[in-house]
Amino acid sequence: MILVADSGSTKTTWADVTTGNKVVTEGLNPHFSTDKQVLDACATVCRQFEIHNSQFTIHFYGSGCGNKQQAKRMNALLQQGFGTDSVTVETDMLGACRAVGAGRPCVVAILGTGSNACLFNGEAIVRQPVSTGYILGDRGSANHAGRKLLDDYLSHRMPADIRHLFHNSYRLSDVELINTVYHQPNPNRFLASLAPFAIENIENDYCRSILTETLSDWYHLCLIWLLKGRKAHSFSHHWDGEVNFVGGYAKAVEPLLKELLYSDGPFHVGTVLADPIDGLIQFHQST
Repeated sequence: MILVADSGSTKTTWADVTTGNKVVTEGLNPHFSTDKQVLDACATVCRQFEIHNSQFTIHFYGSGCGNKQQAKRMNALLQQGFGTDSVTVETDMLGACRAVGAGRPCVVAILGTGSNACLFNGEAIVRQPVSTGYILGDRGSANHAGRKLLDDYLSHRMPADIRHLFHNSYRLSDVELINTVYHQPNPNRFLASLAPFAIENIENDYCRSILTETLSDWYHLCLIWLLKGRKAHSFSHHWDGEVNFVGGYAKAVEPLLKELLYSDGPFHVGTVLADPIDGLIQFHQST
């Protein structure tokens, strides 16, 4: 058996490469997840797939796994949880590339709870910005949009009618909101959970501006930075301007992404996948 897993900060999707059967557990980001959470997820997968021996391989693609120390920790926990030493841990960025890159040079971006992007030459990542996490980075992500919404709400910069609607949607006091961000586990998930409010109310000028401004930040500070270095990697000779996206948030704001890319520069939106797991299944079936 070959298991492949795509793990963001919100959920992890596990799949049997042969059958295509899937199991979903909570997100396993080593920067936030405890050892117990990882091992509990392993136990759930073993039960659901009825795994009773160690004759299988695991390919785990996860957010937070670009940090070598954390990737090593995740590898050890997966070996312990599944009782096998045939474990490979890679970044979620490489997983996204393998899911949508299809062996051709392209730009691949993740826009989900967090965000990142890279130049992919069809086989390997050749340029990628350093991920600075949900406090300093994650531009254009659901976390970024939720962060701006909450900041405007708490500081009373949000228009009064939208502020009333926001309060009725979440029913949390200012103290509870601050406590959830600063004193509860997984604040990045909580902030990202606020972004659907802007999407659901996109016809409102304020909500639309939150989405467009955060995506514009990603465009100028991430995508344009990437492309400035493409000549050094001989990337410009083969790339046709295609930008592919992975993530539930990317899928939700796809029309805005198309507006943004088509209006500025020789770019076009290629594949937009809410979940890369099917692309990863196909990749590992062919390797």
